Amino acid sequence: MAPAKGTSQQGKENGLLILQSIDQGPFELGTTRNTLGTTPKGGVLLGPKMPRTYEDLSDTEKKRYDADDNVKMLLAGSELTKEDKESQLYDEFERFKMLSGENINEYYVRFHKLVNDMRNIRMTMPNIQLNSKFVNNMSPEWDRFVTGVKLNKGLKETNYEQLYAYLKQHEKHAAQD
Repeated sequence: MAPAKGTSQQGKENGLLILQSIDQGPFELGTTRNTLGTTPKGGVLLGPKMPRTYEDLSDTEKKRYDADDNVKMLLAGSELTKEDKESQLYDEFERFKMLSGENINEYYVRFHKLVNDMRNIRMTMPNIQLNSKFVNNMSPEWDRFVTGVKLNKGLKETNYEQLYAYLKQHEKHAAQD
């Protein structure tokens, strides 16, 4: 079935109106004044200023106003998407642990990607929370090295990248355990 004549043109027009709405900000309805009559000298008598309603708008203004509504809905949708993504990342963070057979580099890369995904949507967590998650969810063969990290490095004053660099030095010994 062929698209209705003019549909492509309407789509372009709507796109331009949406861009205009984004660039110029929300359309302001403004105010209006009713004409009350004329003065004896031919002047116009205007009533008090009143807020304009949708019905007061011209066809072009109505299209712009509708485009603003579309922008609002799109932005509301992106906010929901951000909240959904944030919720997913919190869940992933809560369940994060070293996988069986995974080496420390693979573990670090997965953790680093998760933290970057969180930062990309402006989620923040204190360093100590990130560091604790990183070291406390390593497999048991790392336990003695993790204890050393906690005693010598501390989890508050460092970051997980530094913890990874320190633990990486002990990978051979952890693999022997």
